[in-house]
Amino acid sequence: MRNDVFITAIATFFPNNPVDNESMEDYLGLISGQHSRVKNIVLRQNGIKNRYYALTAKQEVTHTNAELAANSIKSLLGKQKFPEKEIELLTCATSNADQLMPSHASMVHGLLKNKPLEIFATAGICLSCIQALKIAYWAIRTGEKKNAVCSASELPSPGLLSKNYDIEYELCSNVGTEPYMALEKDFLRFMLSDGASAVLLQNKPDNDKALKIEWIEMVSYANELPTCMFAGAEKRDDGELKGWKEFESSDYAGKSLFTVKQDIKLLGRELIRYWVNHIEDSLSKHNMALNDIDYVIPHASSMIIYKNLVSEIKDRGILFDENRWYTNLTKVGNIGSAAIFAALHDFWDTYNLVSGQKILLLVPESGRFSYGTVLLSVV
Repeated sequence: MRNDVFITAIATFFPNNPVDNESMEDYLGLISGQHSRVKNIVLRQNGIKNRYYALTAKQEVTHTNAELAANSIKSLLGKQKFPEKEIELLTCATSNADQLMPSHASMVHGLLKNKPLEIFATAGICLSCIQALKIAYWAIRTGEKKNAVCSASELPSPGLLSKNYDIEYELCSNVGTEPYMALEKDFLRFMLSDGASAVLLQNKPDNDKALKIEWIEMVSYANELPTCMFAGAEKRDDGELKGWKEFESSDYAGKSLFTVKQDIKLLGRELIRYWVNHIEDSLSKHNMALNDIDYVIPHASSMIIYKNLVSEIKDRGILFDENRWYTNLTKVGNIGSAAIFAALHDFWDTYNLVSGQKILLLVPESGRFSYGTVLLSVV
């Protein structure tokens, strides 16, 4: 038996007030007391105007990652008037949990305090949300569960604080090396945002407004490509990673080992090409064309990525209407795994959707180049 699966509610949670471009370093701090050399360049390219931090101006953390997720779930259930004790499955995605062990899902479940239930945690980067969604989708599709809550949350800001970079900066100064943070580390300080989103999945629409999940496709190209985005490691010359367990404890701070890094050259060379390959493969598998889709919601980490994606699709001669694409990146920032559900939430509240319309969700992950595509139809 295969049941239909529906998204019947979507919610988001953002901590505190939005932070504009001018105020970012008031919260994140100045590395060794100096303004970043790349901030203005990065902000011009990514197009982001506001983001959210679970921080005070004194660099005190106001929410844990698990608390962000739990708040989005409580908002979700309150909106739908769905009792917490009726949840049958909880799947939680994040790039960076509050701790190495236990799982992020365990900590979120602990905050909900609803009842004993089955939980799953997916760990990765941006695509972990679609991985968590597919677990929930298949549980309902196969008839094992009647409903599931899928959450995605990110808390990068504590890792972006200047204190996490100061020691490496000072060590460079002491040995006569130019004390400037590599672009791979510094530029992400002006890209990332905190926040959480959640969706309720059920085996029936249950209200007048619902989205049917038609299919979910994912692929990894890690067999072909080296690592691009990482934390808790350094990249070796052969493209593999040297993990934190192989370093001395003094290196953790001295090399800013746990700060997030990205290989910008590799990202620019490979991300879009493989992304469009995946989009074409997914649509072809289901005998569809991009022009058959009413709305497209891509998760793009910056507006440059968004524009490059559009350009690549045009260059391949694929027919589509760019006016039917939607992103909320500029007003909420890049919230990683939480981004696609947050964008879908804003889209859901903004557009008057008509039964039968098709919505395509596109999620890339630069970690080691994985991609996900989801087709939804309006009930």
